[in-house]
Amino acid sequence: MSAVLNPYLNFRGNAREAMEFYRSVFGGELNVSTFADYQLAEDPSENDQVMHSQLETDAGFTLMGSDVPSKREANPNGSISLSGDDDTLLRGYWDKLSEGATIEEPLTTAPWGDSFGTLVDRYGVSWLVNITGQAQG
Repeated sequence: MSAVLNPYLNFRGNAREAMEFYRSVFGGELNVSTFADYQLAEDPSENDQVMHSQLETDAGFTLMGSDVPSKREANPNGSISLSGDDDTLLRGYWDKLSEGATIEEPLTTAPWGDSFGTLVDRYGVSWLVNITGQAQG
């Protein structure tokens, strides 16, 4: 038996757009269900919003997300950390996530010797990227 930790992101009306963007970054298969699909909309104007989406990436990541109905409080998103030693793959993710993002810390050599950077993407999600043993600035 195993356990898996999956980030689950909350959005206000743009979950489909955000999740399609993440699919363009990470690849993989995206499945999307709307509130209308399950007759769960509290407000008919929210029928087409995303009740649940799940991205299964080519690298084995699972990222989930949904729109939060306007009558409910949205949980603030935390940060998502991408780390590993595949320099080309991780820099590619960084470059794609950077489009329209606010770079908080450029991807450069960190005090601990790895390459590290942080950004807030165009959907307000904070990302941390750490490339182990690939200190390049």
